[in-house]
Amino acid sequence: MIQGIMAATTERNLEMSASITGILNEQHCPEHLQVLKTFTAALREEKYRDAVEEEAFSSLLQVLSRLSGELQAAHTDAEVVDALHLQLTAECFRAQRNSCVQSARNQKLLRELGFIDVSLKLLSVLQTLNSGMEDAACEPLRCGIQFLGNLAVGNQLCKDDVWRLGFPDLFLQLLGGDDEKVVNYTSMVLHTCLDEARVEDLSKPENIQLALRVMELCRTQPDVDWTVLIATQHFLRSVALVENMYSGMSHHERVTLLELLFAQLREEDSEECGVPPGVARFLATSFQEGCGAVLTLATGSASSEQVLQEALTVISLLDVLCEMTSDLKQFMFLQDHPGLLTTTVELLGQVHAIGKSSRNIFSAAQSFSVGGEDACSHSPVVSFKAHLIRLIGNLCHGHAHNQDKVRELEGIPLILDNCNIDSNNPFIGQWAVFTIRNLLENNIQNQELVAGLERRGPADYSALRELGFLVEERDGRLLLKPTRKDS
Repeated sequence: MIQGIMAATTERNLEMSASITGILNEQHCPEHLQVLKTFTAALREEKYRDAVEEEAFSSLLQVLSRLSGELQAAHTDAEVVDALHLQLTAECFRAQRNSCVQSARNQKLLRELGFIDVSLKLLSVLQTLNSGMEDAACEPLRCGIQFLGNLAVGNQLCKDDVWRLGFPDLFLQLLGGDDEKVVNYTSMVLHTCLDEARVEDLSKPENIQLALRVMELCRTQPDVDWTVLIATQHFLRSVALVENMYSGMSHHERVTLLELLFAQLREEDSEECGVPPGVARFLATSFQEGCGAVLTLATGSASSEQVLQEALTVISLLDVLCEMTSDLKQFMFLQDHPGLLTTTVELLGQVHAIGKSSRNIFSAAQSFSVGGEDACSHSPVVSFKAHLIRLIGNLCHGHAHNQDKVRELEGIPLILDNCNIDSNNPFIGQWAVFTIRNLLENNIQNQELVAGLERRGPADYSALRELGFLVEERDGRLLLKPTRKDS
């Protein structure tokens, strides 16, 4: 019985190989397409896939090479590519794709026969066909890229060859196309091939455009999951790549990068988010260097799109820094980042002063709608002051030097002056209470300063009582104590 099955399989292999070889000796016709479709269908069967003879694949490679030469010649001579050529090419790629499904044997065999080189060259030709043939060329492009994905999965040698022959130019070409499936499949192959060393290759000036293209796709095609996975699982783990991408990005693109990073930090397993300390230091420095841009929103220049995007970048940087310093142990070294606390306190002072000097985007407001949403919910600086206060509180948590620094910068009265309800800054009072608590903890001088502020103008601590808190002395220390059980 077994011998009979083996004999039938062998006979089937020989017939298939002979049929494919026959294509090489004739002009292309619809019958050739049917031969390839029969081969493709047979390769869906695991038993047949495991028993295909090398001769059948060799014949298929010759067909693919012939098609590649014919398509290249037609493209070079600006001729219209025959639709049958594209259909035959797509079917060759489908057969190759099917042959590699869960088959290390066939992956190895196709690599050794030279399929990778021929396939990548053919994909390059398909990508650059005359504009009139773009739609018709999508199907073989899709199938060819899927073949590369199946070939590379779990096979390091195949990954190495695909990367060596396709990086960076072909990847960049394919990711620059209009067909969403081509982009999606290319992103899948790129994700499969990437490792730590290759991410560092992407950070080099001659290759950075590929990384920037991936990030652009994260912004413009958010439904392409593979690009987001590339960014979060690979790009954000490289200090050099993040720095080089950031410097080459528009502010709009920087916001996308920061939003992805913020989402990564908010994951349940954020302690293992993989973002290295160097990235956090770089973002802290970027915030310090660019934070003044947000002040321009209070003036007429805020109408400039460039100015607005620059300010939104600062706001996004602040959000990320707040999240990083929210008791994530791997980022608490930011408490000692040179100048970060000083910059934040001074910026809060500037924003607060601008808001009080005239009616503008930084002014406190009590414009709450009946439905519970404030009228300023779409303002670009909504919660900005609240988040500045939150960052100060994070940087001072259990950190005596920073507690003293805020006092020296006259930040405590400033924070107390922001305890009032402000629809432009939801929860600002709660963040102010949180920050004052961190500033008072085990710090006698700060406690004495707050005690001396009672009923001394708008910056006294009576504002805390309006929020439901008392400043209570206990054993020589001042403590914040809620006056209501639900506070």
